[in-house]
Amino acid sequence: MTLVVGVDIGGTKTSAGLVDSSGTLLAVRTLPTPAAQGPAAVLDTAAGLVGEVASGAGEVTAVGVGSAGVVDPRRGVIVSATDAITGWAGTDLRGEVSRRLGLPVAVDNDVHAHALGEQWRGAAAGYADVLLVAVGTGIGASVVLGGRVLRGAHSVAGHAGHVPAVAAAGRPCPCGGYGHVEAVASGPAMLAEYRGRAAAAATEPSGAPEPAGVPGSAGAPEPAGVPGSAGVPGLAGAPGSSGVTGPAAVSEPAAVSGSARVTGLADVARLAAEGDRIAVSVLTGGAAALGSTIGGLMNVIDPEVVVVGGGVAACGELWWQALREGIAAEVLPALREVPVGPAALGGDAALLGAARMALEVAG
Repeated sequence: MTLVVGVDIGGTKTSAGLVDSSGTLLAVRTLPTPAAQGPAAVLDTAAGLVGEVASGAGEVTAVGVGSAGVVDPRRGVIVSATDAITGWAGTDLRGEVSRRLGLPVAVDNDVHAHALGEQWRGAAAGYADVLLVAVGTGIGASVVLGGRVLRGAHSVAGHAGHVPAVAAAGRPCPCGGYGHVEAVASGPAMLAEYRGRAAAAATEPSGAPEPAGVPGSAGAPEPAGVPGSAGVPGLAGAPGSSGVTGPAAVSEPAAVSGSARVTGLADVARLAAEGDRIAVSVLTGGAAALGSTIGGLMNVIDPEVVVVGGGVAACGELWWQALREGIAAEVLPALREVPVGPAALGGDAALLGAARMALEVAG
């Protein structure tokens, strides 16, 4: 059986996994990414991890790498990147990894690798046309059509976080633009929004009402035809797949807890579940904005299934319900039954997707 290694290079950690041609993950090793030390240190770490997982396993025939940044898989180069990895832009990723290992190498963006993994062995298994959206520190997406990743003429396809959104009007986006959905629906954006509103509420007279018309406020009915997850492999029983309680069903609002108790988005999600009115508004408002964007993308792409992953997707039922409402408000009637649900593979998805790329160049 053919053996390959999939590698996932991120700004904080790098992982390598030994995978066979059936998609079975046989061994995994992970180390912190030496991001501040520059490309050579990062590439040495990745190559070392490949050696560790491959040791004693038999002949490894190829390596696939999913990496942060805009990756041109045709040239094998990092076209552009944030400063999460110092000097990463311009790195000859394919050439440098191949030189270190003496093996054929395939490279792509990490979100595309994630999508390939979910399509191969995860929530999108059995589907040829897939939209995967990853929501965490930023918002990215991957479109798989006919079983192939859509990369675009400049390798930037999938930057869903930089689609304009009404709810984000005027808000600065990390890309330098304004009004993009990432500015209102990413993890850092929602955390900052909660802290700002909670701090403002602490200076207001007790019992001041949440402003009317805030996105995601209680009382919005569930739209008819909200995309469900019935019948999708890997989605049944997953968070947000059935019996989701919407914002209208939140218990009696708790007193505003203030930003002092909030150290991360998980705290905002917990407070929302407890009925904190600001947390509910922020969480569901961000989810609804993202849902609207996803619905618009669905109208353009016409996927068979939509898979949503990333840390923000773990925010619970309130978030999922608002996301589905946002989608339902935008999709064309023919798409109302398209299944929408969570990713199934977690951190293994990018490793499996990278391994799938490696199998294509293994020869």
